Amino acid sequence: MDIANPFARPLYVMLKPAGAQCNLSCRYCYYLEKSKYYSDNSLDVMPDALLEQFVRQYIEAQTTPEVLFTWHGGEPLLRPLSFYQKALLLQRQNAKGRHIDNCIQTNGTLLNDEWCRFFKENNFLVGVSIDGPQHFHDIYRCKSFEKVMRGIELLNKYDVQWNAMAVVNNLNVGHPVEFYRFFRDTLNCRFLQFTPIVERYDASGMLVAGLRDGGKLTATSVTAEQWGRFLCEIFDEWVRNDVGEMFVQLFDATLANWCGVPPGICSLAPVCGHSAAMEHNGDLYSCDHFVFPEYKLGNIQNETITSMMYGEQQRTFGQAKRTALPRQCKECQYLFACNGECPKNRFLTDEYGDFGLNYLCSGYLRYFRHVASAMDFMADEWREGREAANIMHSVL
Repeated sequence: MDIANPFARPLYVMLKPAGAQCNLSCRYCYYLEKSKYYSDNSLDVMPDALLEQFVRQYIEAQTTPEVLFTWHGGEPLLRPLSFYQKALLLQRQNAKGRHIDNCIQTNGTLLNDEWCRFFKENNFLVGVSIDGPQHFHDIYRCKSFEKVMRGIELLNKYDVQWNAMAVVNNLNVGHPVEFYRFFRDTLNCRFLQFTPIVERYDASGMLVAGLRDGGKLTATSVTAEQWGRFLCEIFDEWVRNDVGEMFVQLFDATLANWCGVPPGICSLAPVCGHSAAMEHNGDLYSCDHFVFPEYKLGNIQNETITSMMYGEQQRTFGQAKRTALPRQCKECQYLFACNGECPKNRFLTDEYGDFGLNYLCSGYLRYFRHVASAMDFMADEWREGREAANIMHSVL
C-alpha cells in the first residue's frame, strides 16, 4: 500500500471508548443506533490492551509535532477516571518529544469535582453538549438541563477550559437570538459550536448514510430556509457586538475561507478524510457521521491507523467531497466558502439533474450572501495586519 505521501496536516481519530453507550437517550441522537453493529459485545467498552495499541499507533501516524486526542461517544465519562489516567500514562510513554493535548465531548451530566480536578490538572478541553435555554434543551435531551448546568458550574469552579456544542433542531432553530444570547449572557460562554440536525431514516428505522438517495427526514431536522435565517440573525448579533470576544466556530471558519486559509472545520474544507472515528473494539470508520458498514476501513488489531488513514479507500472518500460536486456547486460564486459542506447532507438533485446537492444549500447561500460584505471587510483587515473586530465600528 502506498503511504509515501502523508497528509499535509494532522490526522484525527475520534475515539469511542464506551462505544455508543450513553446515560441519556436524546431523541435526535445519530449515534445510539451504532450499538446494533456490536450487539454481540455486551460490554461495549474498550479494553486496556486495545487502548495501549491505539495510543501507540495514533501517535506514530502523526506527521506533526502536535498530537490531539479526541474522546467521544456515546458518553465517554461512562469509562472510569482510571481509564483516562492510563491513557495519559501511555501518551507520555509513547510521545517521543511530541506535544500532546486532549479534548473530550460530554453531555455534562456526569461531571463532578473529581472529574473536573482531573481535567484541570491535565489541561483537557471539555466540550459540553447543551442546546440552549432549558425550555429548548429539555425537550429532546431527557430533561437533563439542570444536571448540565451543575456540570458547567463545576468546570468554571476548577477553571477548566470548555466550549459549548449545541444541536440546532426544529424547535430552537426558530429562536436564533434567544439561543445565542443564552450562551453569551447566561453561560458566559466564549467558544460556541452549533450543528444542524439533518437526519434521514429508512423503512427499518435505521439512519441512511449521507451519500445515499432516499430516506425520510426526521421530525427534528431543520429545513434549509430555517438554517439560513438562523445563521443570518445570529451573525447580525455577533458582528455588531462580539467579534473578537465570542468565537462562533462557523463564523470563524467562514472568515478563514474568505482569507484563503484552512477553515479549521472539515465541513467547509475542500476535501475531507482527515478525521476518522474508531469504535471501542478497534474498528476504524471514515468519519464519525459515516459509521456504516460500507465506510469501515478496518481494525487496528489487523491494520495500522497509518495504512488505513493513508490508504486508497480513505483517500477516495476524502477526495470525493470535491470530485463528486454537482454542476450547480461548481458554478456557484460561493463554492470557495462552502465547498459543498458536509457530504452527509448531500442527497438532493441540483437544477441540472445532478445528484449530490447539499440539502442545506439554499440556507447556506442566503447566509453567504448576507455576510459577504462583512467578510470582505474583515478579510481586508486581516490582510493588513489589523483586527477583524474593527468591523464593529463599521456596521450599524
